[in-house]
Amino acid sequence: MRDTEQAIEVRDGDVVLGDDWVIPQDPESAELRARRRRRNLFSLRGSPLARKIITFNLIALFILVTGLLYLDSSREEQVQQTARNLIGDAQLVSNVFEAQLRQSQAAGSSETAALDVKDTLAGLSLPDGGEVFVYDGGGTLIGWTRGASTSSQMPVLLGSEAEVQTGSTLISDALNAVWTGLSRVFAGGGGTDAPTLAQRVQEIIPQALQGQMQVQAVQDDMGQTVIVSAAPILLDGASVGAVAMAGPAGEIDALARREQERILQMFVVALLVSVGLSLVLASTIANPLADLAAAAEMGKDRGAGVNPGRIRIPDLSARPDEIGRLSRALRGMVTALYSRIDANEQFAADVAHEIKNPLASLQSAVGTLRMVKREDQRDKLLGVIEHDVRRLDRLVSDISNASRLDAELVKEEEQPFDLLKLLGNISQFLGEDARAKGIDYITDLPSKPITINGLEARLAQVFVNLITNAISFCEESDAIRLWVRRRENRVLIVVEDTGPGIPEQALTKIFKRFYSQRPAEHFGNNSGLGLAISKQIVEAHGGVIWAENIRPTEADITSDPQGARFVVGLPV
Repeated sequence: MRDTEQAIEVRDGDVVLGDDWVIPQDPESAELRARRRRRNLFSLRGSPLARKIITFNLIALFILVTGLLYLDSSREEQVQQTARNLIGDAQLVSNVFEAQLRQSQAAGSSETAALDVKDTLAGLSLPDGGEVFVYDGGGTLIGWTRGASTSSQMPVLLGSEAEVQTGSTLISDALNAVWTGLSRVFAGGGGTDAPTLAQRVQEIIPQALQGQMQVQAVQDDMGQTVIVSAAPILLDGASVGAVAMAGPAGEIDALARREQERILQMFVVALLVSVGLSLVLASTIANPLADLAAAAEMGKDRGAGVNPGRIRIPDLSARPDEIGRLSRALRGMVTALYSRIDANEQFAADVAHEIKNPLASLQSAVGTLRMVKREDQRDKLLGVIEHDVRRLDRLVSDISNASRLDAELVKEEEQPFDLLKLLGNISQFLGEDARAKGIDYITDLPSKPITINGLEARLAQVFVNLITNAISFCEESDAIRLWVRRRENRVLIVVEDTGPGIPEQALTKIFKRFYSQRPAEHFGNNSGLGLAISKQIVEAHGGVIWAENIRPTEADITSDPQGARFVVGLPV
């Protein structure tokens, strides 16, 4: 029992992890227990709900990673940084050539001869893959060099402080290879050869010869991104040549791949974590729902006659979530259903028993009637037969009303009405019957209206039944009192009489079906369903009804009762 209490105490939490959360004493079927023992994560493959949970979580993760890759600005920032460095380097080299031109002008030499292109380019320290192009005033290439290594003691140009250390980029390289292969398949052939880097540089030289600094990101013949800058060589304000510098091919792509690799590595980790948590979440949700569905399906098979046993809904009520609520609701529904089935079976047995008595009396009277010769005895037997027929008719009518009551209570719609007005009308009608028998009928009703929500006709049936019973048990000079009192959230309707009271052994039985405690002269005039129907109607309205004896003093419970009291409590 301690395990059960501990499980129920956890309901106040808000997180449930794991496969099952079952009350330890749950008497579930052996088939469900065997199913649970065979369960593992791979069994979730057959669960559409589990697949949806995993799919939706992965879709969200893919959208997040795609957005990060799309919005990643590291490539643009690196392009801008490399472009600024190349512009400075190109300007620096053009300044060297401008200084040479000024010296040659002072010595009277020609411009082209004054440019010591070979020695100047030889003195540059370039990173591996970096290139420098020198053009004369007509746009003709007069010098070119390419960096082979960065081991020289000379200062390294082209922003080499941002030296690329790409490391391993397996994921990015694999994705790029797949993308390249797909592009080749769908792009088709017949394309022209891509221009070389020299041709790309040649395209920006005319603008540089006009005295403008130029920088562009271009694609070489291998499809790699290269940053190119060009600076004019000026003499007395006129452009006499140009210097173009190109960064190492693929440097920007390598840096971009490294950033992408970091994002993709985190994506792989997040993917594994997401799949794992999705499986846990799916098992926490899908497996209990599968158990509930399996129990319901077994109940369907049993309804077809495969197994007459009762349905065992797994008790997941200790879960502090909607599945726990669903389990409690299903178990409550199944319990109510079986209670209704048991009640119907008991009702059918009681009906058979009650009908059998007057039928046996009829059979005996008819059989005796055939043998009796005297006219007075025949009249007496015919009276017995008539009495039993009326008894059967009354019994069948009451049984029919009782059997329809449940359906009518569910179908009819509750409406607000004035309770005191209803009781006033009933008292006006039944009070005359009571006074005709010499019984005093007293009412004590509040002056202010009391409005309740319910089925007015059905509640009227309850009060008519209680008052009619009181009249039937009272004799001349007795009294009946009907009084009403309003409490905080309830209203009490009390019917009291000064009749013989209720036998102590009958106080706990009078609301049962077919039970009747009446004098012998009233035998057969009542079916014993009136108070049972009244109790059913009152409880359907969320109220209570009970009976008690009126005694001269509550201290002496052995004293003779001075009457009976029926109390009905209804919510307001």
